[in-house]
Amino acid sequence: MRVLTTENNWKTLSTKTVYENAWLELSHREVITPGGSNGIYGLVKFKNQAIGILPIDKDNNIYLVGQFRYAIDEYSWEIPEGGGPLDADPLIAAKRELKEETGLVAEKWTKLGRIHTSNSATNEEGFLFIAEDLNQLEAEPEDTEELQVKKVALSEAVEMVMRSEITDSLSVCAILMAAKLKGI
Repeated sequence: MRVLTTENNWKTLSTKTVYENAWLELSHREVITPGGSNGIYGLVKFKNQAIGILPIDKDNNIYLVGQFRYAIDEYSWEIPEGGGPLDADPLIAAKRELKEETGLVAEKWTKLGRIHTSNSATNEEGFLFIAEDLNQLEAEPEDTEELQVKKVALSEAVEMVMRSEITDSLSVCAILMAAKLKGI
């Protein structure tokens, strides 16, 4: 019987970058698996950290952003989100993304958690925040963003998650974590 461990028992024999752009790098790796056999692994390394913001008003309403997502070929309702430099404070990116996508500025920020978005294929790390004490200004979306913003009760957003109407991993995690914290 093999003894299980929490240590890294993967051995990387070689790494070859097969694609790279300003946002990510895809590599092909020759490996020896924890079981001792030869194998391959594809790894997507993101060049930014993922940032998700759950803006909550005094009545426990949240703001969702709707947009067509090219990668999944579907329209997606999700929390405001974006990316920030790997070596920077994620809160700085969170404040920028909230204003950019919704026009909202928050006086109170709470770090909600840290997640890995799909840890079987990528090392992407995500940081989640709650933004409260909101003020509405003008949104400043990027030219790649055609966004709708809608306000829904946090309890309704939980139901949207449970009906798989919200499937984005950052959004699902933030909504369910915040609902638990708020007793919803």
